[in-house]
Amino acid sequence: MADKQPVDILKQYWGYPAFRELQDEIIDSVISGHHTLALLPTGGGKSICFQVPGLFLDGICIVISPLIALMKDQVFQLKKRGIKAAALYSGMSRKEIDFTLDNCIYGGFKFLYVSPERIKTELFLERAKQMNIGLLAIDEAHCISQWGYDFRPPYLEIAEFINELEIKNVIALTASATKQVKEDIVKRLEFDEPHIFQKSFARANLSYSVFNLENKDQKMIDILNRVGGTGIIYVRSRKKTKMLSEFLKRNGINADFYHAGLSGEERSRKQDDWIQNRIRVIVSTNAFGMGIDKPDVRVVIHYDLPDSLEAYYQEAGRAGRDEKKAYAVALFHQGDLDELESRTEQMAVGIDLIKRVYQALANYYKLAVGSNAFTSFEFDYVRFTSNFNLPTVETYYALNKLRDEGLIQISDAFHPTSKIIFLQSHEDVYRFQVAHGAVDPLIKALMRLYGGEIFTDYHNIKEKELARLIKESEPNIIKQLQYLHQSEVIEYQQASDRPQITFLTPRYDSNNLPLDKEQIAWRRQVAFDKTKAVVDYVTNEKTCRTRIIQEYFDEQTEDNCGVCDVCLKHKRDQNLPLEPILNQLKNEPQKLENLRVVLKKYPPEKVEEAVRILLDRHEIRQLEGVLSVVE
Repeated sequence: MADKQPVDILKQYWGYPAFRELQDEIIDSVISGHHTLALLPTGGGKSICFQVPGLFLDGICIVISPLIALMKDQVFQLKKRGIKAAALYSGMSRKEIDFTLDNCIYGGFKFLYVSPERIKTELFLERAKQMNIGLLAIDEAHCISQWGYDFRPPYLEIAEFINELEIKNVIALTASATKQVKEDIVKRLEFDEPHIFQKSFARANLSYSVFNLENKDQKMIDILNRVGGTGIIYVRSRKKTKMLSEFLKRNGINADFYHAGLSGEERSRKQDDWIQNRIRVIVSTNAFGMGIDKPDVRVVIHYDLPDSLEAYYQEAGRAGRDEKKAYAVALFHQGDLDELESRTEQMAVGIDLIKRVYQALANYYKLAVGSNAFTSFEFDYVRFTSNFNLPTVETYYALNKLRDEGLIQISDAFHPTSKIIFLQSHEDVYRFQVAHGAVDPLIKALMRLYGGEIFTDYHNIKEKELARLIKESEPNIIKQLQYLHQSEVIEYQQASDRPQITFLTPRYDSNNLPLDKEQIAWRRQVAFDKTKAVVDYVTNEKTCRTRIIQEYFDEQTEDNCGVCDVCLKHKRDQNLPLEPILNQLKNEPQKLENLRVVLKKYPPEKVEEAVRILLDRHEIRQLEGVLSVVE
């Protein structure tokens, strides 16, 4: 598309008349061949920064992303705009991977999304060498840094991939990175004279507030009654998502719940209901929100505290992406702080448990030493921990450590719908129909629904709809599809709602696991430091909350946001006689009427408001109508 300017591409495919702040500078840097690092907060338009140059430059743009949900959503959005795009992720069959890679070599595809684990495989490397790669985009680039909150060891292989394929145009993108993480990204990607662009982490339209209180339920109701529009409430447990959504409904708020343990169909329905405003508030674990482009979220409430300020900033940042007034609220009490620190301690599982869990996985799937590199299996967590008598919480963190060490990958269910492709020619399929009359109505229905495209591309199907169309039972349709699959007439990938676990290396003897004890200990300390940053943020009562976030991400500023709870408190306090009241009461306890007389230069309502604030802060107390200072 060399005859067009980047802004022309933006207008043609996205319908926007101009780029947002920094986007055009970032795109110009990428097109000019500079190694580019872009730090844009959630809602800052990161995807435009590689999708526009991906269309502008000759060849295909390979996008590395660790998030299957995000890959799928972006591929869907690109296809909707008439742009050829595909994704590879764990759980796809070998045939489907082959088919997708061939399309990327010969089919004029402009975007290929891959997980970082994929680039290490021999199959992908050999096919990638045959592609004309115009651009490599590394999304969620903070995952390359062990200083980051979401480190992924396979990201460390990216520099070697760039060098081996001699890729000239490279951009790394993330929504949040501290100074150490930025330096780590540049170093580990071996960027030469990088161009670094960082949009301010301040969001002028987003008001941050924190409330330390025992009754979080009532406060949540009060906030939702005051702030209109859609909202997200983040909690830590799946059980709590349902419990809180039912509580909200009982209090007249249109709410639903969401977590990764729901079936794919349920998750899709709930997500769509919320996006289309049929549901006002979604109560969710942090499984919700990634890859969802809903600009009009007015409030995000953290009912439970996250593990890091990075996670908090990304989740809170899902409010107000339309740049209109929005609110990010964190609720906590002392028990939450204790739980947060306890959870961080639980995360620090020992080497012995990590080895025990790895051995249990090998036994669970009956894997021989040296076997099954890059093989995926359905994973039932409850059954697994029960079968091997493993501690539930600690096993979860041990699995995360195995993931952090690059040994396994765990992903939630990603086959919400079944899909098929015909493997034989039209003529061969016709001969099969004649010889196997029982499946003839099904084959005809598939061809009628999808036409000739079902011979050249995978298509999502719904067994229930097929059953209704040809007046068969759904179980019988599934049996027929499985029969066609076994006969190699079609490839049938049946919907699955179970998480999957993928072994990224040949199976090790558990006693010889390549675990770096010093590194694990260092990561433990990093986790505690991140927990402390969260505690410091929520217990802070003096510094502008936006400034705390900016300084955490190495953005120095003297400006206060003016809209967070701390700034608003300072503004209010400046106009109220707080100090004069305290000085009066230090001399002697007094009734409110006396204070009004003594402080007559202040309007009576200002004196009353100041008294209420001091009572709320427990700096003064009232006994039988007499106010006194709390010692």
